[in-house]
Amino acid sequence: MAALSGLIRVMERAARKAGGRLRRDFGEIEHLQVSRKGPADFVSKADMRAERTLYDELLAARPDWGFVLEEAGIIEGDADKPRWIIDPLDGTSNFLHGIPHFAISIAVQEPKLGGGGWGDVTAAVIYNPITDETFWAEKTRGAWLHDGRLRVSSRSRLPDSLIATGIPFQGAGDFAEWTKIFSAIGPEVAGIRRFGAASLDLAWVAAGRFDGFWESGLKDWDTAAGCLLVREAGGFVSDFRGRSQPIHAQQVLAANDTLHSKLHKLLAGALKG
Repeated sequence: MAALSGLIRVMERAARKAGGRLRRDFGEIEHLQVSRKGPADFVSKADMRAERTLYDELLAARPDWGFVLEEAGIIEGDADKPRWIIDPLDGTSNFLHGIPHFAISIAVQEPKLGGGGWGDVTAAVIYNPITDETFWAEKTRGAWLHDGRLRVSSRSRLPDSLIATGIPFQGAGDFAEWTKIFSAIGPEVAGIRRFGAASLDLAWVAAGRFDGFWESGLKDWDTAAGCLLVREAGGFVSDFRGRSQPIHAQQVLAANDTLHSKLHKLLAGALKG
């Protein structure tokens, strides 16, 4: 069992505080005042309250760190210090429709040595307020669910594999691209699932619940924590060309090493056609 570091404790405490408020708001879903932020992209008071709670808690703990926030945008900190990448409510549409599948995602990204941008993600927490599950990881320390070590699935055959994805929707995503990939992967696997929260999809790949995951058109706050979780659980994360970066959002493909290679071959072949 890995002892929680001070940093992970700070992150989990913030996530649990915001998560408690989300649970209460979820219980009062019919009373939430909801505004339209864009086509099929809703933002609720609950979302903004959760983000404010996370910001206040993390700022108090690390006052010189910057933030990348879904709602408030980029808040600069000390250029030589890490920054937080936060999604206060991943799965907003699920939340607003009374579907109990959503999460808070927090990641820590380090500045590149010598300046000039941002480098590795070194700590991650994904918290599901409904199941009270805390998925966490630190670079070189592994991925964990509470105090249990996580490992990606050991399955090596596509016909045995359950794959997760995100489906394009009104105003977001590339239907033509997704259809090509689905048409290539779908007939080869045991099943494909779309649950509506990319952070949890990646956490579930790390936990071996899903054998793989692909999606495109996401944001850094959707995937930053999940990418680290999969890698620290022994998995591989890349874009659709097979290239690896600290964070994959515009294109993400995650699985164990064997399945990643097989899924990438199918995906790359589909997009060539």
